[in-house]
This record gives sequence, structure tokens and C-alpha cells, in this order.
Amino acid sequence: MSSPEKPKVLLLGDICHAHTEWNALSAIAELHLTGRFDQELVDILPQTLKFVSHNGAGYDQIDAQACANRGIAVSNTPGAVDASTANTAIYLLLGALRRAHLPATALREGKWRGSMGLGHDPEGKVLGILGLGGIGSALALRAAPFDFQMQYHNRNPIEDPSKNPTNANYVSFEELLRTSDVISIHLPLSDATRGIIGRKEFSMMKDGVVIVNTARGAIMDESALVDALDQGKVFAAGLDVYENEPEVHPGLIRNDNVLLLPHVGTATVETQYKMEVLVIENLKSAVESGHLITPVIETRQSNL
Repeated sequence: MSSPEKPKVLLLGDICHAHTEWNALSAIAELHLTGRFDQELVDILPQTLKFVSHNGAGYDQIDAQACANRGIAVSNTPGAVDASTANTAIYLLLGALRRAHLPATALREGKWRGSMGLGHDPEGKVLGILGLGGIGSALALRAAPFDFQMQYHNRNPIEDPSKNPTNANYVSFEELLRTSDVISIHLPLSDATRGIIGRKEFSMMKDGVVIVNTARGAIMDESALVDALDQGKVFAAGLDVYENEPEVHPGLIRNDNVLLLPHVGTATVETQYKMEVLVIENLKSAVESGHLITPVIETRQSNL
């Protein structure tokens, strides 16, 4: 009597660290590689496909609604990325306030401090966190020792105190823009958030505001940011993400008041390992129990 056929697991991308855990998955499933999960791919996927386990907190690379419409459940890696991304955000935030990259570059060029100018201290500044989820909350915890006054905006106020550990004040989107000295962006990219910060929103902000983005570049109109920097409306920006990666707007590169990183918010051995393990745990749960551990909102709303 032949043994039952194993379920098939398709891998999008590469396993870089959790090789042992990935290989162990072969005991309960056949392991294969595949391509990008857009509408075109979803339309031709076999009806037997039931789960997609994505290695990332943001999952705009996958058309999760198209998957849900086909009865395909999708998971991501919330939690695993929170600390590393928040660490990157606080680095960019403090670095942008001081424009610390300018004297560092001057020093390497043999110019000592160069023409760095004076930066700003964080104490007493109003930090507006746009999106107080796992990463936003982790940033708030890291910012608290620097004596920021913290406020946030979500679609709805947070009721659970454990999810707002610094007791940040809830404000409207417009009030956050108008009253924050520093704005740090932690929203997922969706149709609702794409371009949510443009010329109109920059015009509402305080003169000399500092902008930090470790979420997704397309949440901001990059050309509008460049103009706001050139006009002095924005004192400095700290960016890890860009609108058309890996391309970076030339106006950001030429502006000395922008601290730039090449999307490395989760680029640590520890975080990549945690992410890969969570992906594999989701796959294991899907195969053994028929449910994902960390389903995305489209999956939850469709009761998959």
C-alpha cells in the first residue's frame, strides 16, 4: 500500500539562516520554489494551494485580497521584525535630529567637522508616531528615555494599555501633522495609505519638522518630500525605504539633510532568523492543523 502524497510547499525567495528548520519541513511536505504572488500568478495557481507564508511584516508584495478571494490564506511575520525595525528608526531619528552623517562624512574626508551646523536635542520634542502597531510601540519604548512627548495616530484609538506602553496621546491625523516636531511613519502600504503624505500634508507640518520612514517609501510622495527639504520646511529626514526601490530620488541623494539607508531595517542575523523560523512555523501549522499562526487581515476577514 503506497503512502499518502505529501502536501507541497512553495518557497518565495530564499532561506538564508534557518536552513535546519526548512530542511526538517521536508519530513511532512514536498518543498518547491516559485515566483511573485501577484494577481496574475494567483489566477493560474492550482486549486489545491491553500496557504502562503510570507517572510516579512509588510506583505504588499502579495495580493492578499486576490488570495483570499481564491480561498488562499496568507501569513506574515509580525513581532519578529519589531525590535530591529524600531532600532533602525531610533537610529535614523536621532541621526536626523543631529544630522550626524555630515560630520561623520567630513571626518572621513579629512575635513574634521566640515560644515555640519547645529542639530537639535530630543528632550521636550513632540514625537508623532503614525501607526502605533508593533513597530511603532517598540519605537515609543526606545524613544521614551530621550524625554519625547509622544502622540500617535491610528485608524482607531488603542484600548489595550499593553499595546500603548508609553501611554502616548491619541490625536487625529491632521493634529499629528500640525503639532509634531518629529514624525515617524509605521504604516503598512495599502491603497488607503499610498501617498498619504503629500504636498498638502507637508504644508500642514511645523517648519523644521524631522521625518523618519522605516515603513514603505510609497506612503510618502517622494517629490513632495524633496521640495519640502529644499524649501527648509523639513529640517532633516531619516529614510530606510523609498518609493521606487532600489532607485532613490536624486533630490534625496544630493540633499545633505537626508540620512539614507538602503532598506536594512531588518538586516540582522537574529531578526532574519526569527522571521524565517516564524515562516516555517506557519507552514508547519498549516500542514498539521490547517491554520496559520499569524494570518494577515485579509485572511482573517475572510475567515480562512
